[in-house]
Amino acid sequence: MNGRKQMNSTEFRVGLQIWLDENDLSPGPDHSLDGQVAQLARVRRALYDADWMRYGWPGEVGGLGGPAVLRAVLGEEVASRDLAEPGIYSMIEVLAPTMIAYARPELAADMVPRLLSGREQWCQGFSEPGSGSDLASITTKAEPRGPDWVINGQKVWTSLAQYAARCVLLTRTAPGHDGITAFFVDMDTPGITVRPLRTMHGVDEFAEVYFDDVVVPADRMLGKPGDGWRVAMDLLPHERSACFWHRITYLFTRLDRILAHTVIPDDAQLGEAYLALHTARCRSRTTQQRLADGMRLGPETSVDKVLLATAEQQLFDTARDLLPGVVELTDSEWRTEYLYSRAATIYGGTAEIQRNIIARRLLDLGKD
Repeated sequence: MNGRKQMNSTEFRVGLQIWLDENDLSPGPDHSLDGQVAQLARVRRALYDADWMRYGWPGEVGGLGGPAVLRAVLGEEVASRDLAEPGIYSMIEVLAPTMIAYARPELAADMVPRLLSGREQWCQGFSEPGSGSDLASITTKAEPRGPDWVINGQKVWTSLAQYAARCVLLTRTAPGHDGITAFFVDMDTPGITVRPLRTMHGVDEFAEVYFDDVVVPADRMLGKPGDGWRVAMDLLPHERSACFWHRITYLFTRLDRILAHTVIPDDAQLGEAYLALHTARCRSRTTQQRLADGMRLGPETSVDKVLLATAEQQLFDTARDLLPGVVELTDSEWRTEYLYSRAATIYGGTAEIQRNIIARRLLDLGKD
């Protein structure tokens, strides 16, 4: 494949599907979080070694070039085949572009291939106690000390922090939006403590992370002092483009399972679930196209977030209603996913915050 540098999305998909048919990357029997993270590393490594994971990324970080839509196609195939949990797979689409855009070129060239190839897992240190959807109110502080910066504070709801080798971290270096600064921090730095959090669906996916006099070299700053807010705002479009696309693909596979196992189908309820997913998919495709055309994404991606969260909850409500007992009476993946879906209107920005953004910034309804 090394000689095939340029492919359109159709050629890429066909070649990828043939390769996946010939190379079995199906997960094993371990569906625990440890097993999911190990499977993710296995899938990334295999796809990277076969060059599929390198398409759509610039050559400066070990990529093979081509449009970013190739990455979306890859994620869609991974999700539709259940090769890796889409939420943790898609983190690559948030963190790697951030490094490419803001890290020193030498640092990005060294680090991004580690993430693409599955050698490392990274995390995103944004939310804090009392500062979930309101990033402007973060209090984790970074202060200069000679050639370094010293960080003190706490993050929470940090996905997969216990597995992460690095963290894209937001800190406060001065008051206001212009006083937020981002760093790329090694998670084995002295002074960092990670405490996993057990969620109601029984998985330690999130963690609290404490920073006590953590020394970070100045060359690990992403951008310049005060660029942190811009880092965060540039990161969100990636979260709400390819990541959402992967999630929607995965949810369609769950709808197919409901159809396959429903004894007495409710055509109206199934139709409503399909329509909600299809609407989210159409909106997500528009967002991806805008990003592919080089357009900056802004508050309109809040519409994507509301549609996806609504569709996800509606889908698993349908599973609960049409597959009697699978949520209430069994310890199955349906129960786990149903409980996880309850948080869809909270994580990544609450539904209330998203609707406020839509009202104020898209519909110009003001602050009242």
